[in-house]
Amino acid sequence: MYTLGINAAFHDSAACLLKDGQLLAAAEDERFTHIKHGKRPIPFSAYELPFHAISYCLEAGGIHLREVDHVAYSFDPYQLLDTPEAEQIAVPLKDKRIPLAEKWKSPWDPLFITSIVNAPGQLVDGYPHHLRQRFAGAQLSEDQWHFVDHHLSHAASAFLPSPFPEAAVMTLDGRGETATSTFSIGRGNDMQRIRQVNMPHSLGLLYEQVTSYLGFLHSSDEYRVMALASYGKPVYVQPFRDMIHLTGNGGYEIDEEHFTELFGPPRQKGEAFTMQHFNIAHSLQVVLQETVLELSRWLQQETGADKLCFAGGVALNCVLNASIRDAGIFKDIWVQPAAGDAGTALGAAMWTDARLRENSGRSFLMEHAYWGPSYDDEEIRAFLKWAKVPHRKMEDVAGETAELLAQQKIIGWFQGRMEFGPRALGSRSILASPLQAEMQARLNMVKDREDFRPVAPAVLEEDAGEWFEQAASSPFMLFVYKVKEGRQDLIPAVTHVDGTARIQTVNSRQHQRYYDLLKAFKERTGVPVLINTSFNTLGKPIVCTPRDAVECFWSSPFDALVIGSYLIEK
Repeated sequence: MYTLGINAAFHDSAACLLKDGQLLAAAEDERFTHIKHGKRPIPFSAYELPFHAISYCLEAGGIHLREVDHVAYSFDPYQLLDTPEAEQIAVPLKDKRIPLAEKWKSPWDPLFITSIVNAPGQLVDGYPHHLRQRFAGAQLSEDQWHFVDHHLSHAASAFLPSPFPEAAVMTLDGRGETATSTFSIGRGNDMQRIRQVNMPHSLGLLYEQVTSYLGFLHSSDEYRVMALASYGKPVYVQPFRDMIHLTGNGGYEIDEEHFTELFGPPRQKGEAFTMQHFNIAHSLQVVLQETVLELSRWLQQETGADKLCFAGGVALNCVLNASIRDAGIFKDIWVQPAAGDAGTALGAAMWTDARLRENSGRSFLMEHAYWGPSYDDEEIRAFLKWAKVPHRKMEDVAGETAELLAQQKIIGWFQGRMEFGPRALGSRSILASPLQAEMQARLNMVKDREDFRPVAPAVLEEDAGEWFEQAASSPFMLFVYKVKEGRQDLIPAVTHVDGTARIQTVNSRQHQRYYDLLKAFKERTGVPVLINTSFNTLGKPIVCTPRDAVECFWSSPFDALVIGSYLIEK
């Protein structure tokens, strides 16, 4: 049974394909269209489906859309329709209106909802002409299409591919249909929701609002606020604490924000950062962590579970994730690599598959993030020859690349299947040596990033505990760890101002060539650590194809590109 998962309602449009519960492919649409996050989360873009990601997934599965048994879409528009005829709506809403009594509802909701209600028709006849090979002539019956609650999709993406047969499940994001936070217990192939918090109260939206106040793009740049926070002090903790009211039993309320009254005029884009901006970001991060820890304690007590699965955009906050881990509330915590909205495509598909194959049991464990397109040496060589790009084939890819890195060169690294999720994890990465502190500034210059942005380390899994405090397996770069005393001066480029690093552990099962490179670098330097940052530049998605990689390389001050077995140097 083939199940196609789609996320398209807000941002980070994505698709995945399952066959009998096994993941075959998953990718964000941005990697194919070169539009960051796929689109902006506005009502006018709700109709846009991730056709390029869908086409890739179908190609990876070797099937046409008409061979798909079920389609799962990670948003249920009928939850927002306040009419008894809701289930019959398959055309624009015309005279049907959504009451707008609640301040958080938008007058554009009818357009937003209608676009989603009509997604099945859009899928079979709205595809771009150049993708027709995988779509043309397909039809979908009503029984084949499944609208899946957005937060249920998040929760399923966290629990069903996790290593835990039973776990508490927490999802925190901006918003779904009406929910902004949900708490569940997962057992086997099933989950039961215990509690949810609804709009307008949202920890995710509060973080987004501060992101905008600090001059960044909301639903896009929240990770920059997290990085900014490390440079500040908890000067404004009390105002943020006063905004958030825990109501007991997993509930909370957030007062309407008045940041200008509290902190003065918002920062304008391009304006220099001041200590006040650092302090605002730091105070927000502190209070977010305090609040989520209280919610986590309640959830553990309510469920009795000793494992936690965490998803939603807030779960991409690696500092928060580490605070939950270090609090010891749960014995273990698992966050899947596409914890944001892209991952709801996976969750919707897995939930639908689990419901339709009730006695199948859980058979898929997400041990790595490499579910995107790949290109073999012959395809890469053919492109390089066609593009007249000077190149040579390496006999020892890991060894020769390690030599370049030991010489403090910055390398574009393009290997194997592309990662699913926002982190580059050694398939579409920029790599560099961590041995000199100035490498962080060099990389931020190469990527045109702010000076305060840290760069993250990849480390051999077997050596992680010797370099980072209490580090174990952390393959998705979603937790920070303290750099061990005595090691900080050896890897200064990846040691953040607060003494932490957001690590990725690497073993040979996940990515053999990447692992071999780390081993080769260790043999030459004694250090089993490399800087790993995403293979892209400011405002651009991570590269997907050999063409993307070569274009990014030649338009950026990298020193070399290692693409498959081929080396290109400037």
